[in-house]
Amino acid sequence: MYKTTTPDISLAQAKEKRIVKFGLDVHADQITVCRMQEGSLPQPAQKMSPQKALSWIIGHVEDGFEVHSCYEAGPCGFWLHRALTARGVVNVVVAPQRWDAQGKRVKTDKRDARELADRLERYLRGNRTVFSLVRVPTPQQEQRRSLVRQRGALMKERNRCILRGRSMMLLEGIKAPLSWWQPTQWSRFAPTLPVWLREQAALWQTKAVQFAKELERLDDQLEASLAGKLIPKGLGALSAALLEAEILDWSRFKNRRAVSSFTGLCPSERSSGATRIQGSVNKHGNPRVRHYLVEAVWRLERWQPQYPPLGMLERTSGNRSRKRAAVAVARRLAVDLWRIATGQCSAQKLGLKLVAAGAPSLG
Repeated sequence: MYKTTTPDISLAQAKEKRIVKFGLDVHADQITVCRMQEGSLPQPAQKMSPQKALSWIIGHVEDGFEVHSCYEAGPCGFWLHRALTARGVVNVVVAPQRWDAQGKRVKTDKRDARELADRLERYLRGNRTVFSLVRVPTPQQEQRRSLVRQRGALMKERNRCILRGRSMMLLEGIKAPLSWWQPTQWSRFAPTLPVWLREQAALWQTKAVQFAKELERLDDQLEASLAGKLIPKGLGALSAALLEAEILDWSRFKNRRAVSSFTGLCPSERSSGATRIQGSVNKHGNPRVRHYLVEAVWRLERWQPQYPPLGMLERTSGNRSRKRAAVAVARRLAVDLWRIATGQCSAQKLGLKLVAAGAPSLG
């Protein structure tokens, strides 16, 4: 007699669940979709309109499938993620990267969609290193962060107008002051210019003033969002608001290593065997957060010199060494802010003084 074997319970459960996975390469006008059913290879990718792709994927949920999908974060935002999850799809947004692991130098939408589907399969089987997940903000968090991004864009446009007007005058041998565009300075400086040059420079001066007014309005709006909240003395309500808008939620980080990694302030490393070489920071995290933290260090040096990590700045001399020390202090500051925000440690124990946002002497 043949011996009967007990069926594989996990395989039977997988068949009952009828799992299907989708790799999505998302563009504004089309989405390339690669479907992969449980236990089979990825099917040929198909290009379709966003609405058709959404309807097709949701149709699998209605048919009783357990649906998983993923796509890269990009200019199309998170509307697709929210539309999929609202209808029962388990979707993840991943950080963009080069999917050509073998270096074939061939990149197409269909190849990317297939690679995403294949990596999603491995991710669901427990391999968490195949891609990095992106934190999807809530609509409220995204709206607040959009103010910060808009502020940065306005600042670039204002500075561009200032530089264009100043370079135009420099071509004629006129070295304008740095604040030439401000109304008071312009009223005194403009009469000294030739008529034709005054008319052309006035265009950039007007635009610079308009952008400056919009910046003031956004700054007031961001500072008001932190009214009454306790922040480190010297950081400033505006800087604290910019930092929190980019962080989204301090509780998203599981440990201090995750905080440091997000800032991109960790040293790069090239080690092999008994040799270990650490270089400059890897800059792998959020560049805006990195900028705000380093800027905060120089403010804290003035307003809170008793903050223990600042001792590294006191023990160094020379601009280059001080800049390196400031980076190390910024990484420690990020970890301390995370500890305070999550209630793991008090500010007093960390050596930081907190004041209400909007209080005087904030720097």
